[in-house]
Amino acid sequence: MPITHMQDSFTRRDMMRIAATSLAGISCSGWLPKLALAAEGKRPPKACILLWMSGGPSQIDTLDPKPDHANGGPTRAIKTSVPGIQLSENLPGVAKQMQHVALVRSMKTREGDHGRATQLMMTGYRPMGGAIEYPVLGSLLAERLKPADAQLPGFVAISPFRPGNLGAGFLGPRFAPLMVSGVSNNPNTRADLTVENLDPSGIERDQLGQRKFLLDVIRGGTPVDASAAKKHAAVYDQAMRMVETRGEGAFDLDQEPAELRDAYGRNRFGQGCLLARRLVERNVPFVEVTLGPSGEATWDSHLNNFRTVKSMCEILDPAWSTLIGDLKQRGLLESTLVVWMGEFGRTPRINPNSGRDHFPDAWSVALAGANIQGGSVIGATTADGMSVKDRPVQAADLFATVMEAVGIPADSNNYMGDRPIPIVDGGKPILEILG
Repeated sequence: MPITHMQDSFTRRDMMRIAATSLAGISCSGWLPKLALAAEGKRPPKACILLWMSGGPSQIDTLDPKPDHANGGPTRAIKTSVPGIQLSENLPGVAKQMQHVALVRSMKTREGDHGRATQLMMTGYRPMGGAIEYPVLGSLLAERLKPADAQLPGFVAISPFRPGNLGAGFLGPRFAPLMVSGVSNNPNTRADLTVENLDPSGIERDQLGQRKFLLDVIRGGTPVDASAAKKHAAVYDQAMRMVETRGEGAFDLDQEPAELRDAYGRNRFGQGCLLARRLVERNVPFVEVTLGPSGEATWDSHLNNFRTVKSMCEILDPAWSTLIGDLKQRGLLESTLVVWMGEFGRTPRINPNSGRDHFPDAWSVALAGANIQGGSVIGATTADGMSVKDRPVQAADLFATVMEAVGIPADSNNYMGDRPIPIVDGGKPILEILG
């Protein structure tokens, strides 16, 4: 293929790194999928990993520290790999990856209830009631980005926690998430991530094939214009591909080096982030990994905020920072958007229980990879953290930015029957961080 075409998929820095590692005798296996795509004249498919912080993390104790104000509490700020940008001391690993991360410190939303705020930040639409069930971000991206011949689902949710009515909405069951519960059959292990019935026990492979043949015969008499039957057939076909291919081995984390599994963290969230990387390697366009609330941890720090956030970040920081570094090393970060967010932030003022309460007025999210300009900060809050003083960003603006970062026009529509539904509820992309 022409060199100029290959440069669409590989930057000059990529080519230099491949040459250097080859001369040094270092394995380039992480680059091989990208190199193969370039040789075929294809660009790596876009993907998104959402690190969902259910319960609402404190922005002051993570991404927007206030060490010089009483509202900052005991949390110190630390330097990052980008001069002039500081993070909380709770995120030392992410601080070293700051050159890849863009911070949005001026989120301003209007929902302070967990359920309503989750719906807003998952769908981009405020909960208004009515007949329309809006799809969540994962379903939106799966519908646009899933390859037609994919053996794996377009949307995988790992340890999900959200209101039960949030899913594919009007897009239908084809774009609903495959749920990976994270529940292990071994009561002594909390980091196993399994998909139930991926290898149905008690059914031989030839028996499974016979059942599939029988169902295909029955389906042959189904009217082709029956939309419900077509949706059922699509979901069934996807499930069969999963069973027949054993999920292409994506869920077998034992294939990974023990040292890498340790680096991510031997906990449900850490291993979930590792699984997310394995899934995007196999062209799954959207993976959601949830941290809290569960028996493992919670961000809902009405009590003992500082102890709570510290313990949460001990799980979060190694997993998040290792994920960014792992994606980068494998040549996947340029095509994979990593979004870190919860449903809202936490009050700058510390309550009488040494806690922080729900606060949608001024909070933070972070993005990395894909077309995002790392090492940047958008917006700012006041010295006390109580309000946005520069560049307020709404939920719809964030959604529009995510869409543009993965190559989906933010002004495009979905359709519920013949009715056009904007994919983003009027938001404008944050152009300053889009490459």
